Amino acid sequence: MIFSLFRKDERRVTIGTLYTRVAEASRGAGLYLALGVPDTLEGRFESLSLHMILVLRALRRLPPPADDVAADLTDALFSDLDAALREMGVGDTTVPKRMKTMASAFYGRAQAYDAPLDSGDEAALALALAKNVTADDQPATALARYALAADSLLKTADLDTILKQGPAFPQAETFKEGA
Repeated sequence: MIFSLFRKDERRVTIGTLYTRVAEASRGAGLYLALGVPDTLEGRFESLSLHMILVLRALRRLPPPADDVAADLTDALFSDLDAALREMGVGDTTVPKRMKTMASAFYGRAQAYDAPLDSGDEAALALALAKNVTADDQPATALARYALAADSLLKTADLDTILKQGPAFPQAETFKEGA
């Protein structure tokens, strides 16, 4: 009986692996060097949010149990953000307030990116990404092209592929302006 407590929960391991793959993709050097994502705490949050939003959109289009995977993946994101805040020394009384702010930011970005991604509107997505990610007056056109390509690529994957191989993202460097 007690040994069952030490068995790995397969679902938790699968979601943890998927979350790790999304987080690693969001840390790709090309995003920061070629596409203008600032290499700051905020920039890393924005990149992680963008990649999570893209994967959650792909999962939303798939049949069940993809909806359960999406919910578990979202839980993994917020658990990781909570742990990161605590690791940075944010006090226990402040963490819930910070988490509420981060959740609001995440869901706001998901809403802002959805319509341009649905319609393939590069210009509108570039403006939304410039406002949220690059904090620049200039549209984030290269980053928008990357996000649209990633969204298109993720649309072709089935749930088994996403879970076993991880979500596929294009090489960020290929979207650099002038490339």
